Formats: sequence, C-alpha cells, structure tokens
Amino acid sequence: MTATDRPTVAVLGTGIMGAAMARNLAAAGLPVRAWNRTRAKAEPLAKDGVRVTGTAAEAVEGADVVLTMLYDGDTVLDVMREAASALRPGTLWVQSTTAGTELTGRLAAFAREHGLEFYDAPVLGTRKPAEDGQLTVLAAGPEAGRAVLAPVFDAVGSRTVWTGEDGAEGSASRLKLVANNWVLAVTAATGEVLALAQALGVDPRSFFDLIEGGPLDMGYLRAKSALILDGKFTPASFAVTTAEKDARLITSAADRGGVRLDLAEATANRFARAAAQGHGDEDMAAAYFASFEEKTAD
Repeated sequence: MTATDRPTVAVLGTGIMGAAMARNLAAAGLPVRAWNRTRAKAEPLAKDGVRVTGTAAEAVEGADVVLTMLYDGDTVLDVMREAASALRPGTLWVQSTTAGTELTGRLAAFAREHGLEFYDAPVLGTRKPAEDGQLTVLAAGPEAGRAVLAPVFDAVGSRTVWTGEDGAEGSASRLKLVANNWVLAVTAATGEVLALAQALGVDPRSFFDLIEGGPLDMGYLRAKSALILDGKFTPASFAVTTAEKDARLITSAADRGGVRLDLAEATANRFARAAAQGHGDEDMAAAYFASFEEKTAD
C-alpha cells in the first residue's frame, strides 16, 4: 500500500486503552477490526464502525497494521501465536502493550520469524487521554513504514516521539518505564500524603494551599488527590493491578541494569497490598488504602 492509502488496522485487546484507540481509529476513517478474549467487552465497538471478530486470526487477516494493547508481554505473545496462521509477511506490528524490556526482545524475535515489521510503540496516558485521542506515542521502528503509520498514530495520539530505528532494541519501552516510574511514584506519594494528613488531623486543603503555585505543586497530584478525597475510584483510568504489573517491570529492568530502586519496590508493594484489600480493579489512586489495615480508613 502507499502512504496515501488508509491502512486497515487490527486492534488486539479492547480494555480501557485498546477500546478507546479502536474508536479513535475508526473515527479517523480507518478500517478497523477488533478482537478481545472476552468478546462482550469488544461488542460495543460495533456501533462505532469497528468490525468485531471472534478470533485474533480473523482480526489480523489482510490487515496492514496490527496493534496490540493487552495486559502484558506474555499475553501478547500468546495472542500473536494464536493469530500466526493469518499474519501476512510485511505487516506492520505496532506493539503498544507495556511489556518491559526483556519481553520486547522476545516479541521482536517473533516478528522476525513471521516476517513482520516490528514497531516498539508503548503510549503515555490513561483513560481520558486515550478517549480524547491525546496519548503520547513512544515509537521505535524502521523509517520505511512510518508514513503508513502516521494516520494510525495521529488518530490515537497528539504527539509521536520516535526513539530509534530498531524496535527490537526496545528504546521506546525503556523510555516508557522511566516515565511510568515517575507516574507511579507520584501516585503512591499522593496517597501517603493524604493518609498522613488524616493520621495527624491535618486538613488536606491546608497542604494544597501551602504548595499552591510553587515548584512543589503539580496537576497530577491534584488529579489523584481529588479521586481519593471524593472517593471516585471507578471507572479506573489505570487500574491498581496494572500499576503493580508495571512497577514490577520497572524494578526488574532496574535489577538487570545493576541499580537499586527502593521507592519503586515500595510502590509495587503498596499496589499489591491495595489489590489484596479488594481494590485491584479500581483506579491506582486507591493505593491510598494500603496505608491502613482495612479496606477503608474508617
């Protein structure tokens, strides 16, 4: 196909992020097929012009671009193996799942075995940016396919940051882990600040007044604090269980790099405690509850 054609896109995985991306791709006029292990989660996309398929192989057959947005790298590998019989050599594979550094190499090896052009392309952003088509795409892959991918990335994101020519090197995934480490640390710290304020009888508003407009103030702190103070943990923008998974990917990558990340390890454990208390499917701001013995602070 040429750069002026509209690529047919197969979206594998229609959770919080994948469903929003599929809708925006269809809204941009691209032919879109979507598959999800639990088909009922994908069915609502049909009213948005997305063709929902019963199998991953059916979704990828004849597609110009395959976009994977699943839970983790192992799941991606399993799904791509299921679709292998229908994959066409030369297809552009946009791997957007946060899979970490180790799994990215295995996924790239699968791409080579099947003649796919591999693009390491995680995204930065959660539910609202995904729904609004305002994600930041971090991408690494061959120059030759970038014109074809331009309408895909433009439909799901407001910005594309190219980090390299070889997706197998995982430069985009490495940058994503660095960015996520900051996001998760801020989220965990926000919960601890509010838990400490409660324990000390401090009105949280006095803390926000204290930092307002200064270098310690930030929009993300305000956003996550609002969820905690209002008790609005659903629908999740980014679930506790997914946050824990990403935190473990970060600490694992750090270990292989020979550095110790005490805060990242503690953050992963906070998410795990919150999930064990029953908050796994709630927004990651619910890590707040990990500061208390019970599920709630009452």
